Amino acid sequence: MTTPTINPVSFKRFEGDFAGFSQDLGGSFARYGFAVISDHPLPQARIEAAIGAAKAFFALPDEVKRAYVVGVGGQRGYTPFGIETAKGAEHFDLKEFWHMGRDLPAGHPFAAYMPKNVWPAEVPAFHTEIAWLFNALDAMGRKVLEALAAYLKLDRHFFDSTVDQGNSILRLLHYPPIPADGPNIRAGAHEDINVITLLLGAEEAGLEVLERDGQWLAINPPAGSLVCNIGDMLQRLTNQVLPSTTHRVVNPAPERRGFSRYSTPFFLHFNPDYEIRTLPGCVTPEHPDRGLAPITADEFLKERLREIRLL
Repeated sequence: MTTPTINPVSFKRFEGDFAGFSQDLGGSFARYGFAVISDHPLPQARIEAAIGAAKAFFALPDEVKRAYVVGVGGQRGYTPFGIETAKGAEHFDLKEFWHMGRDLPAGHPFAAYMPKNVWPAEVPAFHTEIAWLFNALDAMGRKVLEALAAYLKLDRHFFDSTVDQGNSILRLLHYPPIPADGPNIRAGAHEDINVITLLLGAEEAGLEVLERDGQWLAINPPAGSLVCNIGDMLQRLTNQVLPSTTHRVVNPAPERRGFSRYSTPFFLHFNPDYEIRTLPGCVTPEHPDRGLAPITADEFLKERLREIRLL
């Protein structure tokens, strides 16, 4: 039996063959819950600068990093090693991370949902480079949603007003070297909470997706690709036409255990007050209505953050 693979979809087709791009991208999401986007327009030099700034922060002494722990459920600043635990898991993940969210002007009505960002003074380039990456991935995510709207036979710009002030998060992830075998892994099996996730820096092995037959499928994207997956919010909105697939980051092979792994997932969220209500066009004989009550994006988020011990 041949092992399934997730074939990359070139972003160059977004302009030249939008209908075909949307169909192939949406088809990958419907089949796997994941897609690999090649030829994305983000400049590699800027990506490397942002990852370099993240590496510089994670290399700081532990007591310096802990000064940036803020009490907002891990939604801003630093979350130390050994905190986040996958839903239902017994052992914590082997990672530390930093969160940046959307910058809002003073007096914005969503200020109650989105805390202010904090910035590490010890890394001068951090603010500029990380804010650039947030905005670049936010814009890229809207392009992906434009294609998914077309795939779902909605107006191409259906999602524009649902995410334009979304409570999105850029996560800078550091998985330290693994000293020895143990019960913990870098990221336990989980599904993402949000609408879609865009992931850079997945070239270092470890990311795996749970296939329909119960086997784990390794995701090995070509260098310079963007890995994207469906989150629980979009799965709920689409009545599971677009599935939020279980995935994990396993520990490296022995010869790579001395190396850190860095990645920068961008969790694109709906606006906090957006009501997640099953799309009528997604109720079909293959996908009967599951009868889920409408819920706002903020209510859904808080429910899930409690489950993973961040709130």
